[in-house]
Amino acid sequence: MPQPFAAAVRPFIARASRCFVVLEPTLLGVAGARAALEELDAFGVPQSRLSLLVSQRAAERLASAAEIERALGVRVVAEFPPLAERGFARAVAKLKAEIEAIAAEPSLEALRSSSRAPVGDRRQQRRGAEPASNGHASSSEGVARTDAPAAAHGELPARECLKLKIHAALSERIDLVAAGNARGDAAKIAQLRESIGRIAQEVLAGELGARSAEDDARLKQEIVNETLGFGPLEDLMADPDVTEIMVNGYQTIYAERFGVIELTSKRFASDKQFRIVIERIVTPLGRRVDESSPMVDARLSDGSRVNAVIEPIALDGAMLTIRRFGKRLQATDLVQLGSVTQQVLNFLKAAVQARLNVVISGGTGSGKTTFLNVLSNYLPTNERIVTIEDAAELKLMQPHVVRMESRPPNIEGRGEIRARDLVRNALRMRPDRIIVGEARGAEALDMLQAMNTGHDGSLTTIHANSARDALSRIETMVLMAGFDLPVRAIREQVASAVDLVIQVARLHDGCRKVVSISEVVGMEGDIVTMQELVRYRQQGLDLDGKVAGEYQFTGVQPQCLKRFEEVGVAYDVRELSSLKLVESLW
Repeated sequence: MPQPFAAAVRPFIARASRCFVVLEPTLLGVAGARAALEELDAFGVPQSRLSLLVSQRAAERLASAAEIERALGVRVVAEFPPLAERGFARAVAKLKAEIEAIAAEPSLEALRSSSRAPVGDRRQQRRGAEPASNGHASSSEGVARTDAPAAAHGELPARECLKLKIHAALSERIDLVAAGNARGDAAKIAQLRESIGRIAQEVLAGELGARSAEDDARLKQEIVNETLGFGPLEDLMADPDVTEIMVNGYQTIYAERFGVIELTSKRFASDKQFRIVIERIVTPLGRRVDESSPMVDARLSDGSRVNAVIEPIALDGAMLTIRRFGKRLQATDLVQLGSVTQQVLNFLKAAVQARLNVVISGGTGSGKTTFLNVLSNYLPTNERIVTIEDAAELKLMQPHVVRMESRPPNIEGRGEIRARDLVRNALRMRPDRIIVGEARGAEALDMLQAMNTGHDGSLTTIHANSARDALSRIETMVLMAGFDLPVRAIREQVASAVDLVIQVARLHDGCRKVVSISEVVGMEGDIVTMQELVRYRQQGLDLDGKVAGEYQFTGVQPQCLKRFEEVGVAYDVRELSSLKLVESLW
């Protein structure tokens, strides 16, 4: 028999659903079989997939089948007669009968049915159907999506059920809290990996099924990563196409891919495991989540934003939302995705370099922070930039950047640092520009004052459905500061401070686009006047269900062109004129 790790044999061993070890009923034969079984065990083949075939050469046998089974711990499934009594047809018939008896076991029925499918079909089954534009998996003839449950909480795939069993065993035998706290300790991590791998192997050895050694090795590695990481969310966190992960209780996990939300087959083994993962996220950041403080905002090391809510606020169990940003998109990426055109980007680049104060407005998940990161690429490298955020998400590439993050109160209700406090402190740090990740409250007043007192060129984002609504929200947030200011005074501050409002939106097919650029031009009576410069006109859907449309120039001469000229920023307005002209401004 060739060595199990030989290059010619290894692919077959790794993918085999059943391995037969042939031995003679002699001491030497048993010793050789034991060595082969040890090699297969080291390779990761569980004992449940091993069987023995006894081949008797001489008439006299030194060990019976029962003795061989007791010595090796593996079942003898067939015995060949001595050579003198053996005929070729008889031996083949005996072997065929024994193998068919084994193949008839329920654990191998799935393999038998799948082996009848063509290779291309099996690959398609593993990959699953591509998500359709409506968020449901589309399936070809006889091909069903494997990672989607049969119903909201229907029967799980066998692989996920097996992982749940392993996680349940781990939660009984390993301190998962200590495992999460072991990050950074190489010795403890190595010890935990060994323990987790051993327990996983014990569970796998007791589970019959159409799995190869390669499958089991991959499954054990996934279990280790999930136990020491974020549980069943590890696969989703590693998927670059996933932009949002939503966990509604430990048994229901949704993911957003390409702007479409879909139900996954992932589940936590228990509510305890889910809560441990939440603690694992927030504890290193000095945040806490408990009954007295059941809501928390945090961030991961890759910049992903996290929000967690637990009981008693969450009525149906703890909930977790992770906003992932993936790789940092550049301006060229947005142009290729159709989120904006190069002509519009050139105008915004000139606006940033000319130190115009810019507000990026949009709904939840519309791409405000992503677009703010892109605009930050146009900031000069010789300026001191101060960023203020509730949860750090901005990734500025300039060398002179000062990052500050607000802080919630501690368990005693003390130590809170609000965004407004940070804005006021930033004014004492000699900033060239101030960037507020998101204006949500009273800090809007201090931001307006900073913009009006020499700190121009500032950037911020705000939740609003239109450019006009964005200005109204700023007024409301200023009133939240607690000062009884006249509405006209607030609007004068807004008109003087804000130069451009960029509206972004997530459209029906899930894509994000810049849909409008408006310029604040002053006051008429008690009304802040604005003029729209560029708009995106949607023209329906194409044959693939994608939004079809085009960017249009309103034909209005931007007042900021004078500012461009004053500070020496070269810009040709004919770039905007190259866009299609709006047929009507109304």
